[in-house]
Order: sequence, then C-alpha cells, then structure tokens
Amino acid sequence: MIVKEFRELLRDRRTLGLLVGLPLILLVIFGYAANFYVDHVSAAVVGPQAAQVAASLPDFFEVETVDADATEADARDLLRDDEVDVAVVTTGGGTPTALIDGSNLFAAQSILGAVNATAGKIEPEVLYNPDLTTAWVMVPAIIGLILTFIGTIVTSIGLVREREAGTLEQLAVMPIKPGTVILGKIAPYFLLAAIDMAVVTVLGMLLFDVPFNGNVLVFALGAAIFLFAVLGIGVFISTISQTAGQAIQSAFFVLLPQILLSGMIFPLDAMAAGVRWIGYILPLTYFTKISQGVMLRGAGIDSLWPSFVVLTVMAVVIFTAATLRFRRDLAPERKARA
Repeated sequence: MIVKEFRELLRDRRTLGLLVGLPLILLVIFGYAANFYVDHVSAAVVGPQAAQVAASLPDFFEVETVDADATEADARDLLRDDEVDVAVVTTGGGTPTALIDGSNLFAAQSILGAVNATAGKIEPEVLYNPDLTTAWVMVPAIIGLILTFIGTIVTSIGLVREREAGTLEQLAVMPIKPGTVILGKIAPYFLLAAIDMAVVTVLGMLLFDVPFNGNVLVFALGAAIFLFAVLGIGVFISTISQTAGQAIQSAFFVLLPQILLSGMIFPLDAMAAGVRWIGYILPLTYFTKISQGVMLRGAGIDSLWPSFVVLTVMAVVIFTAATLRFRRDLAPERKARA
C-alpha cells in the first residue's frame, strides 16, 4: 500500500508540486514580504517655505513635489488622489503641518513616528482615518478578498463538475459558443458575489463605523470589473483541471499570493522589490486601491483610472484565455459526436 501511494503521488504532478513548491514559496514570501515597517514614503511640500522645509526633511521622506505657490487645498487633493503619502504645508512663519494619508495605515504609522521625532518642528494631521483604525483599512480589502474567494475557489469547480458528471459532451453539441457557455456558468456566481459584496460593505459600515465618502457607482463599477476578472480565473482553473480536487488545489495556489502580496496584510512599500512586482500583477491589489480610495478618501474615477484600466485589461485577457482553453476542451468532444 505504501509503494502504491508513492506511485500514485508521483503520477499526480500537481499535488506533488504543491507539496514541494508551496513550502518554498511560503518561505520566500514571508521572508521578503512579512514586513510592516515602511522605510520611505512619497512626500510633497507646498507653501511659501516649501524649498527650505523640503531641504530639511530626513531621507525617510522622498520629496516628489516642491511647490511654493500651492495651497493646503492642493495638498489635500494630492492625498485624495493617492499621489503622495504625506503633504507638508508651510506658512509664512508658523509651524508646518504634515497632512498624512490615514488610508495607507502602515505608511501613516511610520510617518507619524518620523514627524514626532522632529521635536515639534512639524505638526501632524491624519486625514481619512484620523484614529488610524485598522478596521477602516481592512474592511475595504476584505470585500475584495471575499469576491476573490468566491470567484476563484467556488467558480473553479464549475466546469469540472460538467466533466466529472459526463455532461461536457452535451455542452459540446449545444449550438452556442464557448464564450456564451462561460458567461452562463459565471452569471449565477457573479450575482451571488455581488449580493455578498453589498452585505459585507453595509455590515462593515455598521459594525466598524467604516465611512463611505465616495461615489457608490464608481465603487460598483470597480467591483464588477474585478469580479469579472476573478471569475475568469476560476473558470480558467476549471478548464485545466480534471477533478474537483485539482481545481481546489490550483485555486488555493492562486488565492494565497492574492492575500499575502496584494498589500492587504503587508504593505507593498515594505516588500522587497522582486516580491513587490508580483503584487502588481494581482487583481486584488488594484481593487484594494479602488475600494480604499472610494470608501475612505472619496476619490473619483479621475484619480483611480489607472487601477480601472489595469483591472479591465486583466479581465479581458483572463476571460479570453479561459474561452480559448474551453474551446480546445470542447473540440475533441464535438469531433467525437460528429
């Protein structure tokens, strides 16, 4: 029996790869990504004494904008649009004020520490999350995590059920295109995930006092595009899996990086460069930017458009790949029926 199990395990390359590769991946991810301290932040300095104050800031502040003609309103716009993490507003002779983006929790905590170390030379003011409440930052990200869970794991077993039940042949002879079949498969999950998103969002606002400062339609549009992308991932996984067990294994392998490397738990700015770039190719990274931007900062689509564009491209590419793969699976079935 022992020899038999070893032989079966060696034949199941996907399970073997998961057993061997997953611990190594976890080691690398936690080793390079598990860091809550941000060692540099993007900054802007505005006001009459912008040049002098910018020159006196420590290296922790990477000053990207120095504008003596800009006002406090301009500084707040920079924070709302997520162009900088902190904006220092100077006056003619008073103490400069550091406006801090509280929606970026870990960066804000590091900035507060750096500002307090200046011994009163700069006064801090935290915007969008004045008390730096963890729930205010986590709830928008958890909304995306729930959508990812439904889209990736639940949907991944959809077409596998057809294959295991032997009904894939029936799909092969139906007079509809593969893309239409996939849309039909994901439509119920899309509706259920949308309901879950609405429930979780409302509960997060009621239970944790998380604000919703932005436009509901902008939030809904971002959620719809993101959900379309993760549902496409689930369908693609189902097309490359022969059993439900294989589908769940692959979905878990895709889901884990989304949790660890999207900035949901560990800040992207604190990750090593090589690991950080993995986070930039994950859909959850961009939905988290959208949800936090809309709910906490009240950002509009004019400032969040890069995340919308990336998510849209991801959704189109993933859905196209799933359709092509499914069409290849149907081809032998249609040929046999012919």
